[in-house]
Amino acid sequence: MGDVIIGSNCFINSGCVIYTGNGVRIGNDVAIAANCTLASTNHEYSNRHELIRLQGFRASKGGICIGDDVWIGANCVLLDGTNVGKGCVIAAGCVVRGDIPPFSVCTGNPLKIISSR
Repeated sequence: MGDVIIGSNCFINSGCVIYTGNGVRIGNDVAIAANCTLASTNHEYSNRHELIRLQGFRASKGGICIGDDVWIGANCVLLDGTNVGKGCVIAAGCVVRGDIPPFSVCTGNPLKIISSR
């Protein structure tokens, strides 16, 4: 399993779940609101003739990395391969995957950058 590294002065509120899978790195001064899921792994399901639970896990897309000074709103899901840049704000209820540029303000599902700070 991957490592979970949490920086200093972070706040992770109640109901959050961190799946270690391919690793999770959380920077300094990060605020994660309630009921967020950090899922740094994903099931394999390509063989329809085999039960999904028997197919194991997909290759890593790099785990999850959250930069310093990030605020993640309630009920967000961050998927394997997510890289949230320094200073980002992620609105409540977002599904996040891929690279989010530093200081982006994001909302919606699918995720959309609406401004920068």
